[in-house]
Amino acid sequence: MKKSILLATLAVIAAVPAFAGTPRMDARERHQQARIHQGVASGELTRPEARRLAAGQVHLNRVEKRAKSDGVITNRERAWMHHEADQQSRRIHRQKHDAQDRN
Repeated sequence: MKKSILLATLAVIAAVPAFAGTPRMDARERHQQARIHQGVASGELTRPEARRLAAGQVHLNRVEKRAKSDGVITNRERAWMHHEADQQSRRIHRQKHDAQDRN
């Protein structure tokens, strides 16, 4: 009985890192996606620009998935994810504020 409880407890403890959370990164991704949608709606982004930015969002998701793959997100992986998100944010800003628009 004690052995089965111990094994169950260890299994739960071992499974907890598999749910490595990134709420800050998730919020950034949602905000960036909203910025892209707003740019399309306002005409600030052309279709090709929006497609490229959407591909950048997919890249961010892959980066996050890769960092979470072992169940633990190290400080180096977290810094890498935020670096990639910063680059994507700059791309969105540049594309929304360039001379091109749909109108």
